Amino acid sequence: MLQFWRVLYWLFFPLFQLTVRVLALFSPKVRLTLKGRQQLFEQLECAIASMPESNVLRVWIHAASVGEFEQARPLIQRLRNELGARVFVSFLSVSGYEARKNYPDADLVCYLPEDTERNAARFIELLRPSLLLVMRYDFWFNHLFTAREHGVELILVNAVLSERSTYLRPVVRSFYKQIFLLFDKIFTVTPADTQRFKAAFGIQSVEAIGDTRYDQVWQRSQSRKSIARFEPFFHSRKVLVAGSIWPADVALLIPAFARLKQSLRCSTPNLSLILVPHEVDAATVAHLQALLQRYGFSSEKASALPADFSAEKVLIVDEIGYLAELYALASVAFVGGGFGKNVHSVLEAAAHGVPVVYGYRIKKSPEAQELAASGGGTVVHNGTELYNALYKYFTDDAARQAAGNCCAAHVRSRLGATEKILQHLLPRQNSLSTNAPVSKP
Repeated sequence: MLQFWRVLYWLFFPLFQLTVRVLALFSPKVRLTLKGRQQLFEQLECAIASMPESNVLRVWIHAASVGEFEQARPLIQRLRNELGARVFVSFLSVSGYEARKNYPDADLVCYLPEDTERNAARFIELLRPSLLLVMRYDFWFNHLFTAREHGVELILVNAVLSERSTYLRPVVRSFYKQIFLLFDKIFTVTPADTQRFKAAFGIQSVEAIGDTRYDQVWQRSQSRKSIARFEPFFHSRKVLVAGSIWPADVALLIPAFARLKQSLRCSTPNLSLILVPHEVDAATVAHLQALLQRYGFSSEKASALPADFSAEKVLIVDEIGYLAELYALASVAFVGGGFGKNVHSVLEAAAHGVPVVYGYRIKKSPEAQELAASGGGTVVHNGTELYNALYKYFTDDAARQAAGNCCAAHVRSRLGATEKILQHLLPRQNSLSTNAPVSKP
């Protein structure tokens, strides 16, 4: 069956490549992704040639985009610090690569080459990894198969498999069974995920260890370096931080906050708002500024923050990379996406021990569902419910503290996945530390 899917993939992948190039005519992101892969191998050859030769563990980590990379951060740091590993990070998306191309704890950050047999072989021969960690998903058949052929140990991290997963559909299921059988080990988030992998694909080398995202958000919650320039402005104020917001969120949030500001003008005059749009392009920021002005708010952009900034104004964070740390300034957090396709990560806010409010589209976010069940998250369905939740938390200190404690406890109780993965790798350190993986029979 493996050979059948190899041949079918070989036949149909050129059609996929053609489709991508047609899409590039209409999508700037797709164009940038293709442009980023131009002369990729020449750049890789130069970068790797400049690295000193050493007989250390060489680890390749693949992430689809920024979110999956964030799951890998605690692993990367411990691989470097405790195992002395050389770490290579590949991205599928242009947004992931651009956001983390200068990540200091990786020896190399690059795009994943297009998934042809020739590219996969050349990529493996350049990196010479002993270990490949794929974060959650984004499976490219030729890269995985070629890595396996070259003796690379394949591990899938933070794997999830819902009852309605696309992987379980007829025909598709047969293909993904061959994909998952290529992995030496699959670490799932929950025991239910483990059971589904075993039942659906007959895979035994699968184990539930939790989610490294909890380790990552907790670790980032302990750092305030990236937000030091903002802290003096919001000291001793009550702050609503709204992260990863989209127009559908903003349409409800700003009127609710305006109403809240009016209601609390006497009892809580020191109320501030920080907006962090999911997209930070000029058009999005201009739309935010116009809407704020319509409701009587002045605003400033983080990229041009004046030295005399007043927290009476709304701060619009038109930069990327430090939303997780910004929640440290929050008394209450609002996480966007829940009035659109699906809520974004609620864990970054929860790790700071503050109440988290979000829209009702949470079907694809188990952590948002669990946080709500714990009493730390509040799901709202409309502007009135949003106002009521904010009013409650900004007027009832006990309720705010109780919900925040539930959030922090929820995150703390799920720490440790990174440690379990490291314990799995430690006995293999000596055998994996090689510059020349050998092909498996």
